[in-house]
Amino acid sequence: MKAIVIEQYGGKEQLKMQELDKPTPGENQVVVKLHATSINPIDWKLREGYLQEMLPFEFPIVLGWDAAGIIDEVGEGVKDFKVGDRVFARPDTTNRGTYAEYTLVDDNLLAPIPANTSFEEAAAVPLTALTAYQCLFDFGNVKKDDKVLIHAGAGGVGTFAIQLAKHKGAYVSTTASTKNIDFLLSLGADEVIDYTKQDFEDELKDYDFVLDALGGDILEKSFNVVREGGAIASIAGQPDQEMAKQKNIKSDFIWLVPRGDRLKELADLLEQNKLSVTIGHRFPLSESGVKQAHALSESHHTKGKIVINID
Repeated sequence: MKAIVIEQYGGKEQLKMQELDKPTPGENQVVVKLHATSINPIDWKLREGYLQEMLPFEFPIVLGWDAAGIIDEVGEGVKDFKVGDRVFARPDTTNRGTYAEYTLVDDNLLAPIPANTSFEEAAAVPLTALTAYQCLFDFGNVKKDDKVLIHAGAGGVGTFAIQLAKHKGAYVSTTASTKNIDFLLSLGADEVIDYTKQDFEDELKDYDFVLDALGGDILEKSFNVVREGGAIASIAGQPDQEMAKQKNIKSDFIWLVPRGDRLKELADLLEQNKLSVTIGHRFPLSESGVKQAHALSESHHTKGKIVINID
């Protein structure tokens, strides 16, 4: 099978097309013939070598951890899925990711793709929407009428977090640049803070929950808008635990734990048209396509998701 691999850590030039053996399923696993995958910051952070202590993989490494396609083969013990099923998943984080024609997925991480959802749309959902869900509800316990701030609302996690928090009945503020204000209001945001003209710290106070996707100063300033007893989930840095203790704020860095049952809940929302997918850019599974996609993701100025189409 064709796959884009890296054989050492470094820049985008490390992304190379290679022929690899097609995977074979073990117990409770399926082989998915991929139609689409998507780009996430974990991809280029791992490519650069920033995550090598956390994820000490052997080379060659196939990046990518969003899968959308058709089941090609099933292993022993798989009961709920069969060959030909349209499925999507956030597979386990291994050195055989989804920049490839085929990938292995544990059956407990799979969910059926709704009939009204394309492979492209399905590929844009798992990692980012599951991350948003885990931050908001599993960690933040966000409920109806809570005041929620979502940083970088136009990004992959942000677009889903806004919709999921609104679906729960929360009041949602988000940060974005001027050009994305109308877009985020259309997703359901109650208030958009234009970071080119306003400082969210001056505009907001007594929030129940903050989802931080930026880290650094933004994460630090977020403590000033959260009420005592509130929560901050960051996907970009480790919150200052001393500051959290002083203000009695629950805070942590969130590393996604993939779950097929959660993905099925998201699939139901897609099917009911209660969750929409924003695809900002599309590229083919080729060396130049994936290099361009990485460059775009690294710019931190993407709208929605970057999808890779696999013929």
